[in-house]
Amino acid sequence: MTKTRIRTVLEMIKFEHSVFALPFALVGALLAARASGTLPSWHQLLWIVVAMVGARSAAMTMNRIADIEYDRRNPRTASRALPAGELSVGFARAFTILAAAVLVFAAWRLNPLALKLSPVALAVLFFYSYTKRFTSWSHFALGFCLGISPAAAWIAIRGSLDWRVLILCAAVTLWVGGFDVLYACQDVEFDKAAGLHSIPKKFGIARALLLARAMHIVMVALLAWLAWSFHLAWPAWAGIAVVAALLAYEHSLVKPNDLSKMNAAFFTVNGYISLLFLLFWGAAVCVMRR
Repeated sequence: MTKTRIRTVLEMIKFEHSVFALPFALVGALLAARASGTLPSWHQLLWIVVAMVGARSAAMTMNRIADIEYDRRNPRTASRALPAGELSVGFARAFTILAAAVLVFAAWRLNPLALKLSPVALAVLFFYSYTKRFTSWSHFALGFCLGISPAAAWIAIRGSLDWRVLILCAAVTLWVGGFDVLYACQDVEFDKAAGLHSIPKKFGIARALLLARAMHIVMVALLAWLAWSFHLAWPAWAGIAVVAALLAYEHSLVKPNDLSKMNAAFFTVNGYISLLFLLFWGAAVCVMRR
């Protein structure tokens, strides 16, 4: 592929947004390894990252394929690669298959359980693309797609699952679902015209913002429960405080009558949340009491 084609593909899958889920998956891996008194090997971390990139690339491309007609009709999304004709649907389908194969291969390199569950993960990721057609709660489906990443990373390290990591899965689900509710506020009028469903369309923007705020408050509470359940040291609690402060700032940027700062709230703040969470919790895991 030419450099221009590569840039177009990376833009289509919003490759830079991998920063949202990957840090939480890495925390799941760190917790899994440290629970047995070790740290993840470089081999394990490498294939977890490869699996995450493959999974997300496949999911995002499938989403763009599924929504191509809606994207053409929505002024906010009409310039995306597929509706604009910069990439063909055939190319996108082939890229989806390739990305899915990367996930399966990475899972095979990790352990047998990860390999067995990789098709299930792909089914969950692909299913989300169609949920907006029949439910207002599709934001939770998207959240779950990213929320399973810590459990997947735990399985990649241990070949089994611990119930405690499900607390982190729930926290990530609410975090992503909450900021997706915020983002969907931009498309209320289009969703009404196109017959799509969302929480902002169902309840109105003001109530949707309140619901997103409640989801993020519960997320912070879940992180506190997780830190307590693993007996994590003070950096984890400092990280929770930082996450809570950034979430509060995020919500201060978005108002029912002013969505002009949505990109700052969605992209910038959430990127800082995930990276700082990894930094603080990574430090906490390294000094974790056994």
